[in-house]
Amino acid sequence: MPSIRWSGNPKYWSVYLRAMLAAALLSLTLAACTTDAQRDANGANGTATASAADPLPSWRDGPAKQAIERFVAEVTQQGSPAYLPPDARIAVFDNDGTLWSEQPVYFQLAFMFDQVKAAAPRHPEWQNNPAYKALLARDPVALAKYQKQVEQLLAVANSGMTVDEYDTTIRAWLKSARHPTLHRPYTELVYQPQLELLAYLRAHGFRTFIVSGGTIEFMRAWAQQAYGIPPEQVIGSSQLVQYQLRDGQPALVRMPKMDFVDDGPGKPVGIYRRIGRKPVLAFGNSDGDLQMLQYTSAGPGPHLALLLHHDDAQREFAYDRASKIGKLDKAWDQARVEGWTVVSMKDDWQSVFPPSPQ
Repeated sequence: MPSIRWSGNPKYWSVYLRAMLAAALLSLTLAACTTDAQRDANGANGTATASAADPLPSWRDGPAKQAIERFVAEVTQQGSPAYLPPDARIAVFDNDGTLWSEQPVYFQLAFMFDQVKAAAPRHPEWQNNPAYKALLARDPVALAKYQKQVEQLLAVANSGMTVDEYDTTIRAWLKSARHPTLHRPYTELVYQPQLELLAYLRAHGFRTFIVSGGTIEFMRAWAQQAYGIPPEQVIGSSQLVQYQLRDGQPALVRMPKMDFVDDGPGKPVGIYRRIGRKPVLAFGNSDGDLQMLQYTSAGPGPHLALLLHHDDAQREFAYDRASKIGKLDKAWDQARVEGWTVVSMKDDWQSVFPPSPQ
């Protein structure tokens, strides 16, 4: 295997990798004990009845829904003290755990690990590599032991191709891959209440952006079809891309180096660089969104900060302070101090996922 030094921010990879190590056994255990009741929890009993008069039918009436509707009314009503012109109506959403599910492992990381397996025939030397064997076995102890070697495998398998080739690979994977416990395509595991909220905001003149720790390459392949958010409104981590001539044709080629990490304190930086305006609405679900919510809430003027609490083990997953993925701890404490709106998946959402297509 070529010796590749990962010269981007190592924290980005280590966070993703630690999450995978912690979740590997949980994923296998959950896959074995998933019941039909869990998979069907969003069927006839969970799906909201649509109402022409209610643009948010999957949201139960309560403080969270009322806060959203009140805020939108105040900032869009001409003559209101809180009125904002359309160009100031910027809404930002985290992706993993906020717009779609993220357990038992971040979906992009599942894709990246599958990329290693797909690249293996081109690297016969991997057959004797203990890190590769650990990946195939999903052995968390071995994965932790060979962490650096695993990072090298990820770098090799997810670099070297053009951005168009990578996009094609992502789209093909999303068509065939299935969630290990919910047994649905990953792109069906978007949250129905959030789809309604995105449409509701856009109907009132808001521009909606994704601001995620995931990479822009992975999200841009499907975000417009899933959320109605075009590629230019996707902000995320990015891998270094280099212009090259391949067979005399211009190409953008992915390098094994991170260019920008859009997580935690990187999120306000990414917003500033890409949008140039401070958001007035921010929606997250974890400590990785804390700085984005702080940035949105700081200073004068109207704003709305929301946190999704995953507390519904029957229809999705229940986790918060102790989770290895999507940990909600410091941001939850900050929400209580600042009066941010905490959305309970269990209590505030009538349904979680869209009905499965027949």
